[in-house]
Amino acid sequence: MIITFSSLKGGSGKSTLSCHLAHAISLSKRKTLLIDADPQGSVSNWAAVREDKPPFPVIGMARHTLHRDLQDIAPNYDHIVIDTPPRVSALARSSILAADLVLIPVQPSSYDVWAAAETVQLIEEAQGFKPDLKAAFVINRKVTNTAIGDEIADALAEYPFPLLKASIGQRVAFAESSAGYTVLETQASSMAAKEVKALAKEVKQLLEVKQW
Repeated sequence: MIITFSSLKGGSGKSTLSCHLAHAISLSKRKTLLIDADPQGSVSNWAAVREDKPPFPVIGMARHTLHRDLQDIAPNYDHIVIDTPPRVSALARSSILAADLVLIPVQPSSYDVWAAAETVQLIEEAQGFKPDLKAAFVINRKVTNTAIGDEIADALAEYPFPLLKASIGQRVAFAESSAGYTVLETQASSMAAKEVKALAKEVKQLLEVKQW
């Protein structure tokens, strides 16, 4: 399966979520690849600052032909996660076309909800060529013990894609993970790690995969 994180709003947390979901999937001993399709190279830099090899391979493929180029690579892996650039471009469109599922990170703010409209439009265009393409929203950096998450859920209801029940909280552990490690390594029993595992489980169910 190929899972693309896409949002045309910068700072939505695509890179962090990409690294963490890829790691959660790789824990099942499935061959998992993380593709950095963002010219800024955030995911590639994340992998480069580690003192050891990441638990899954990371390669840079910021190409507007990504959906075609992946046809040669995909058979070598069970699952692929793609991080994408935060703007409308041929590269963003190609990354969406490559996917079986597009996850749209949305922070609990009105700006993110408004920005989601452009991403939804790109996905709907891609579904014209790929009718089986699935998409869903995931709330990222949710502030615990507040009602804002519920308010965002209501606002996203106008869009044609579902909102995942699993959400990722605003936690220091995720900010610290930019140093090259995921919370699944540094804080395996933390609430942050539990959130990542819950996200991976729900994504698996959405894709109708029995096991990663």
